[in-house]
Amino acid sequence: MRTDRNNDAALSRRGFLKSTGGLVLAFVIPVPGRAATPAPVAPNAFLRIAPDDTVTVMVDRLEFGQGVHTALPMLVAEELDADWSRVRAELAPAGDAYKDPLFGIQMTGSSISVAHSFTHYREIGARARAMLIAAAAERWQVAPDQCSTAAGTVIGPGGRKARYGALADAAMKQPVPATVKLKDAKDFRHIGKPTGRLDARAKSSGKQQFGIDFTLPGTKVAVVARPPVFGARMRSLDASKARAIKGVVDVVEVAVGSGGRGVAVIADGYWQAKLGRDALVIDWDTGAVDKVDTARQLRDYRTLAAIPASTTTSISAVYEFPYLAHAPMEPVNCVVDLHAERCSVWAGVQFQTFDQTAVAAAAGLKLTQVTLHTMMSGGGFGRRGVTTSDDLVEAVNVAKAYGRGPVKVIWSREDDIKGGYYRPAHVHKVDIGLDGNGEVVAWNHAIVGQAISAGTPFESVLIKNGVDSTTTEGILDAYALPVNLSVHHPKANVPVLWWRGSASNHTAFVMETLVDEVAHAAGADPVEYRRKLLGDKRPRHLAALDLAVARSGYGKKRLPEGRAWGVAVHGMSGSVVAYVVEASVEKSVPKLHKVTAGVHCNMAVNPLSIEAQVQGAVLAALGTTLPGAAITFRDGVVEQKNFDDYTVARMPDMPHVDVFIVPSADPPTGMGEPGLPPLAPAFANAIFHLTGKRLRKLPFDLT
Repeated sequence: MRTDRNNDAALSRRGFLKSTGGLVLAFVIPVPGRAATPAPVAPNAFLRIAPDDTVTVMVDRLEFGQGVHTALPMLVAEELDADWSRVRAELAPAGDAYKDPLFGIQMTGSSISVAHSFTHYREIGARARAMLIAAAAERWQVAPDQCSTAAGTVIGPGGRKARYGALADAAMKQPVPATVKLKDAKDFRHIGKPTGRLDARAKSSGKQQFGIDFTLPGTKVAVVARPPVFGARMRSLDASKARAIKGVVDVVEVAVGSGGRGVAVIADGYWQAKLGRDALVIDWDTGAVDKVDTARQLRDYRTLAAIPASTTTSISAVYEFPYLAHAPMEPVNCVVDLHAERCSVWAGVQFQTFDQTAVAAAAGLKLTQVTLHTMMSGGGFGRRGVTTSDDLVEAVNVAKAYGRGPVKVIWSREDDIKGGYYRPAHVHKVDIGLDGNGEVVAWNHAIVGQAISAGTPFESVLIKNGVDSTTTEGILDAYALPVNLSVHHPKANVPVLWWRGSASNHTAFVMETLVDEVAHAAGADPVEYRRKLLGDKRPRHLAALDLAVARSGYGKKRLPEGRAWGVAVHGMSGSVVAYVVEASVEKSVPKLHKVTAGVHCNMAVNPLSIEAQVQGAVLAALGTTLPGAAITFRDGVVEQKNFDDYTVARMPDMPHVDVFIVPSADPPTGMGEPGLPPLAPAFANAIFHLTGKRLRKLPFDLT
């Protein structure tokens, strides 16, 4: 990656081509119903073919574990007929060329990367292939239709061959085809084949450079003291002890991302900056801001969720879900190199379009004067998808206040857990009426929780009639049930954000445990009852469920003594995941032993990545069930600080996971998040069959 602070200066098109060599392809696919983005100027290119035959694909998303660094190059390589051993990937900077072809902004989220880029990236490969063929045909004085391609080579009449690297310069001079014909799925050589990740070797060997590893010559490191209560300000500051610490070069007051004011300690390295921050004496003024208290908030939420009692109610349940921290392994970080006429930023970002705009505004520069480099990121789970770009703006504020060179702002684990964004706390109240045959005749459902989309650029799309779909997703999507849904969005002085699985990480738990409970009340097998509710209107749900059931041995295999089955199925981001789990309970401690997943995500571009996503989602979801997996507030202050008092799942918790994919030739749907929501309810359903206790809270409480 770049380490020279001057090497990101604007390059001319010719200068860029000289520096890289070969074919550079950049264009925008017009999307029906949306005006085409103006054609980008190099170096914002999707594809480079170098003289040594190396094919470099620019990935227009953030890679933070989901596998797009491999899946998107696979799409290009398929239509390009590239030699996969020569394919490389780079993360694209912020730029118009890299905006999502359907959403019109550059972003990563909602499990859309492969789904939205499936045609886009294939057409890039197909166009480049056509240009290479045209160059070869021109060289050989033959018609293009007399040429074919295979493994990075154009093959012409009489057995003539030319490697892509040798043709790249000439191909660049060919016109970009307006239309191309894409391959039939039966002819795929890469798509659908289990493929090792392009970034696996670097990550497993410790050579991969993440955002937190990046530095520039002369970079100083900053840590920020943020208010203990969101939005608070300082009454007084004594920084004398901090300034006396060797290596501390400055202490500056700045506006912080969570609101209010904070203090940045800038030093030669992280440890000196941290010691300096620890030495600050700050008197915080919290009198003017609301102070959230978890116990009081839950009482208020329960009151809001109250539903008038009905004589037909057979099942009445109240569910509670706490705030959750994202807790990615790589905390938030950002390098800012700010000058009078330009600003360069290096960070792992999900919303490059918003982030570049916010940086420009904070720096007082034009958008064209800001270069935003997308860095490889060590996880995110929603944390890096802040539409207000608070962490980047805060870093620019620090760089402005310092004013003497590049600054790297690093959040500690404690900073991330105590001062970051959270999955909102929620309360669900559900009253279900059953008739004499166990059929659902009434389902009154109330949800209380903060609206994530409020105040974001997505508000007009995601909030309708005062209801945020990031709160209700998954309630009405699958089963034919007479749901009467009401939603309350109270405000609270807690910054909230989507968390892996969006609303489904709590709605799926409610729906799938209640459907299981209704099945039990009706004396029906939980799998057969789900099949009945799904009917013939949800064939993909049924296919995923049937696959998981068949592969698990449910109903046929005899489980070891003390174990029970649990089942759940849920769809989101266009995909469906069904789980059949095996669990036990010993001394009130639940244990998840085995998980069998049935996945319907249409075409599986890279089955290995899908398997990895499901495995990771299982572990993340399992973490939400463990004691201590909750963010709580007292007097407005987050009570947790690190992994010693905020529980995340660890490798010893990991069950055996088998992943099976429903075959399909339809265009792919998302897989970054869908594996998480159904795991916890499947586990809870197994616990009920062992203990007779219905679990209404996350994390689990069997006492």
